[in-house]
Amino acid sequence: MNKEFQLFPEAASSVASSVDELYFFLIGLTIFFSVLVAGLILYFAIKYRRGNRHVDRLQHPAPIWLELSWILFPIPILLFIFFWGASLFFKIYRPPDNATEITVVAEQWMWKLQQPSGRREVDTLHVPMNQPVRLKMISQDVIHSFYVPAFRLKQDVIPGRYSTLWFEPTKEGEFQLFCAEYCGTEHSQMIGKVVVMEPNEYQNWLAGGTTNEPPEVTGAKLFEQYRCGSCHTLDGTRGRGPSLIGIFGKQVRLNNGRVVKVDDDYIRKSIYTPAAQVVEGYQPIMPTYEGQLSEEAVMQIIAYMKSMTQQAPAAQGEKTE
Repeated sequence: MNKEFQLFPEAASSVASSVDELYFFLIGLTIFFSVLVAGLILYFAIKYRRGNRHVDRLQHPAPIWLELSWILFPIPILLFIFFWGASLFFKIYRPPDNATEITVVAEQWMWKLQQPSGRREVDTLHVPMNQPVRLKMISQDVIHSFYVPAFRLKQDVIPGRYSTLWFEPTKEGEFQLFCAEYCGTEHSQMIGKVVVMEPNEYQNWLAGGTTNEPPEVTGAKLFEQYRCGSCHTLDGTRGRGPSLIGIFGKQVRLNNGRVVKVDDDYIRKSIYTPAAQVVEGYQPIMPTYEGQLSEEAVMQIIAYMKSMTQQAPAAQGEKTE
């Protein structure tokens, strides 16, 4: 079959067959009831046509059991579909802890991706077969949508906040990547491919080509370049801003009394709009870096902060902006 156009693309991820099973069940259920209703309409149209002797029976009310049957009968079917779909939804949107995280920045009209080792790609994503992969995605401009038909997965990529998508490829080869959200005049050209490789080949691919430094290393350089350490100390002591050692994943209290978790979205917002969430006990003196740091640079700084957490898991629990 021509791989450029397939009515049903091949299933190449761990959830693809489960999605297909639910889809075909719904199609089969729809066809069954469509044929049943159409058949009953035709049957009753003939049986109770004008002048037929059965017409007189229509004067009698329908029995209560008949009324209840077409109300109660669909309920277990609908509940069955709901729980089936809900279980599949939770399976798709809960990545395993050992998933390899790859960052994705969508931009008119391209996909920019970076591997954990630091190797960068444009419009092509290399991943290992039979290993879970987690994508952390954000848009630099407008709404895009990351869609791989062979994986049966699609996730909107939105400016201003991170979205995630995970998958585990089960077949080796190249699979088409599309933007499934209209994003401008060259939307149809925003295409790419996902290359699934054997784990050993994937590791060889990572080691080859142009060497790129890991995101946390680039993030450390940006941290130094923008003199973030002049306010946020790296030795756990209090400065003009809170210490960042060991802070990722913890909860902090803000000046307005709210308690929030320090995650990717929190750090991004603190960099772009720091006055919106000032930690309790500190002044809103941090300048905004919106327009100075790209979304890719912010992801690298976040990776650096995560590495600081790993280096100092027992840090003092300082708060951050």
